[in-house]
Amino acid sequence: MEQTETLLAALISPEREPQNQTQLSLELSIAEATVKQRMGEIYSRFSASFPELDHHAGAGKLRILRTRLIQKYSQPSQPVVAPYPEEFRSLIEEKIRRFCGRQFVFETFQQFITDNPHGYFTIVGDAGMGKSSIVAKYVSEHKSPCYFNILVERRNRPELFLKSIRRQLIDRYQLPNSEDADLPTLLSKVAAKLTDTERLVIAVDALDEVEQEAGENLLHLPTTLPNNVYFLLTRRPHNLGQKRLSVSPGVPVKELDLRDSEYVDFNQDDIKEYIRYVINTDSEYKDELRNWIQTRSISDTNFVEQVANKSENNFMYLRYVLPAIANGDYDLSLKQLPDGLQEYYQNHWVRMGMEAKPGQLMEIVLYILLEIVTPIPCEMIAGIAEVDECDVKQILEDEWVEYLKKQNVDGEIC
Repeated sequence: MEQTETLLAALISPEREPQNQTQLSLELSIAEATVKQRMGEIYSRFSASFPELDHHAGAGKLRILRTRLIQKYSQPSQPVVAPYPEEFRSLIEEKIRRFCGRQFVFETFQQFITDNPHGYFTIVGDAGMGKSSIVAKYVSEHKSPCYFNILVERRNRPELFLKSIRRQLIDRYQLPNSEDADLPTLLSKVAAKLTDTERLVIAVDALDEVEQEAGENLLHLPTTLPNNVYFLLTRRPHNLGQKRLSVSPGVPVKELDLRDSEYVDFNQDDIKEYIRYVINTDSEYKDELRNWIQTRSISDTNFVEQVANKSENNFMYLRYVLPAIANGDYDLSLKQLPDGLQEYYQNHWVRMGMEAKPGQLMEIVLYILLEIVTPIPCEMIAGIAEVDECDVKQILEDEWVEYLKKQNVDGEIC
């Protein structure tokens, strides 16, 4: 409470610097030494969120802290809108349910916004490195307009992207006569409404899943941007010849590649934080995981270290392996857990019996699902495979029940 009281008093005046301890001392009726001690404790506690406080020596820390708090928490005066589009609600909520870490990504992006009047910022990483979760977390905290390209749902076309973003911007910024506007026009209209301190960030996930004719920017993203307008993008790695984002000279562009050596330690720390969260806090799996750990006389530290190493810094590995351990799929020691996603899937393939009879019906059904992509009734699968429907139903409802979700499509269960 004492720290809170001191911080609030210090933040009342934006021009007040931390060395002006005399004013705070008089206002709070405490000694200057006490003010100095409290402010030091405040900076120490906030340094976890804003590491530059630790690296900044001398005066100016209060101004840095105030600026960062405004950037992170200030709410611009604009119409109340839904936190994110209904079409992506379930995806976002699932992605952020066990979200941990990634602070270095958010800080780098925030610095990009601070340093540039507009621009494109792209997060690059392999499958399973948490790119979609990073975007979902940013959107959930900042209520940014967003679009998630989803190949398997055929939600990955430029016209669908424009339709969704157009509706979000119209609703958020009250843009009249914009129902048919293209993206550059929409961005210009929004930019004209922004104050000097407001920013528009549009988050777009999985550019690598976009389905579009070659020759133009993916999703027809504009080559120029108005001031105070930024795009936060994600994609998997590609060859230089596959680059699909071109901008005009002078438009700032930055990539953060999660695979770079400078981020190895950050990635490892976030992986460990995720594991600790699941085994200590997650209501769905923590009890079973703690029992698994304790019955094998493994220390928490050892469990976290070994699973983190086996994950190869891949969150998708943890997403599948930790629940599998909790569900009793691995009645093994830590050393026998699969190393990395490839070995995990190989073990899983064997456990499903897929190697027992090459070319068997299960394999055929899997290939049909992969090719069709959209929800499909059991009868249609059986027709394509030219087998009895009961045989297919046994696979879907007995063998694979944990991997599939039933949907009612025009009266048929798919």
